[in-house]
Amino acid sequence: MKYSFGVDIGGTFVKIGLFCDGELIEKRQIPTKIENGGAAILPDTAKEIDKILLERNIEKSNVKGIGVGVPGPVDENGLVNCCVNLNWGVFNLHETLGALTGLKIVGGNDANCAALGEYYHGGGMGASSAIFVTLGTGVGGGVILDGRLLGGAHGCAGEVGHITVSASDKKPCTCGKFGCLEQYASANGIVRMAKERLASDDTKTCLRSIENLTCKDVFDAAKSGDIFAVEVLEHVFDYLGEAIASACCVCDPECVILGGGVSKAGEYLLQGANKYFRKHIFHASADTRFSLATLGNDAGMYGANRLI
Repeated sequence: MKYSFGVDIGGTFVKIGLFCDGELIEKRQIPTKIENGGAAILPDTAKEIDKILLERNIEKSNVKGIGVGVPGPVDENGLVNCCVNLNWGVFNLHETLGALTGLKIVGGNDANCAALGEYYHGGGMGASSAIFVTLGTGVGGGVILDGRLLGGAHGCAGEVGHITVSASDKKPCTCGKFGCLEQYASANGIVRMAKERLASDDTKTCLRSIENLTCKDVFDAAKSGDIFAVEVLEHVFDYLGEAIASACCVCDPECVILGGGVSKAGEYLLQGANKYFRKHIFHASADTRFSLATLGNDAGMYGANRLI
């Protein structure tokens, strides 16, 4: 059995990778149909996998199985405990997709899968342990210690985005808590912070002329020397460094990997987060290195494949 699949189920697309002896040899994506409680997502995925196997004349007896990353908690038995972005409730992923494909299924949280992908094939290569922080629409994460993914008793280890930070406004989070990192360091959080300051501060800035402000706009302005944008991002970096430092006090990783759409800001993000991490970190962990993710949108597929 030399073939396997890595599947990354997102709110817009399902990304499917076919691997041979651990190497990605084909990738495809299909739309994620979230209507009707997301009932079509797994059948559509199974059909596409069958299509790939048929086109390549691969027998299922030569497939180890399918690793699947989903945007929500998944325990070691495959029990999915609600994926809001997919309109999924509680069900067993292993049993459901296994029945549709006739293959072994191993599921995991999508951020954890991305962490595995980056650890073995991307920004964390060579490290014995790592924390992966994905900064996108929200903030997710994953923890890998001595080569093993830390899942946790409830399948939600590594939720860096729901560490409470010391922001004074304590914004409500979709999880029901207040002041979670996700409300400040996600793409949406960064735009919110910039807009709120634009409304309350008359400092001159190029951001005032942008009608549909994006996270990239804020970073581009800061990189060009816009003082207003620089100050907004300094607050973001402070909260991000604080949360990562808190996580590192628990598991003391060798490496912190920053990924997700916001990580396209590159060295500016890396240096900013690193600076405030040094401010907050316990002294014994001060030499923890920071790196950028390198696999982009493929990280989830690579990591899901590692599950199997």
